[in-house]
Amino acid sequence: MRENPVKRTLAEGGTAFGLMMFELGTVGSPRLADSAGADFVIWDMEHTGWTTETVRQVMAAARLCRTWPLVRVPRAEYHLIATALDAGAMGVMVPMVETREQAQLIVDSTKYPPIGKRGLGAVYPDMTEDGVADWAEASNRETLVWPLIETVTGVENAGEIFATPGIDGVWFGFHDLACSLGAPGRFDTPEFAAAVSHLLDVSKQTGKPLGRLATSVEDGRRLLDQGFRILAAGDIMVLVPALRGFLDGFREAGD
Repeated sequence: MRENPVKRTLAEGGTAFGLMMFELGTVGSPRLADSAGADFVIWDMEHTGWTTETVRQVMAAARLCRTWPLVRVPRAEYHLIATALDAGAMGVMVPMVETREQAQLIVDSTKYPPIGKRGLGAVYPDMTEDGVADWAEASNRETLVWPLIETVTGVENAGEIFATPGIDGVWFGFHDLACSLGAPGRFDTPEFAAAVSHLLDVSKQTGKPLGRLATSVEDGRRLLDQGFRILAAGDIMVLVPALRGFLDGFREAGD
């Protein structure tokens, strides 16, 4: 298994920038992300309805690219996490994590023994050319593990979630947190600001990066200034303005 540049960059205090795919679930999408210079790509199973078979096809192409491929699974459950990894994902994002116990379940589902409890299934010969033990050790070392904190309870238990051994970084789900606070779509409340501040403080204390989906380049600059160290752009957020710009330009040229 190749070395994970995203993991090393973040461990050294750097930043990582990637894409989150909600619509582009094709085998060509990893090449597009790689050509654009993305450090990582997350294909979302939580909100898209994509099946494991879709993930398997995309990951077969993604593993040939430089960009590091992850999957957001629907929930913190062993069969969802381990299956995504067996389908080829080289990391997972896991939503709605609220406790240390859930964080530990994610690590157990991601790591092979003796670190975790992931079952070792059939793997290709090119993955085990140095032996099964070498493959298991490399997978444990290089696979990215990113839980999502996006509820009031998750924020309250952030210290324990961040500090769980095996967690490489934590993502902040801003839309769901606003809903959890009883103010959907409101990101300007004192409670929301306090939650963000707390997560950033815990991130600094533990040395583990905090990530978030950015809605624009300007939004990304603001988040970096705040202390976020992982940012992703959604494919829909990128495609719609780009397509609109082309079409508006065509219309102007035709006037």
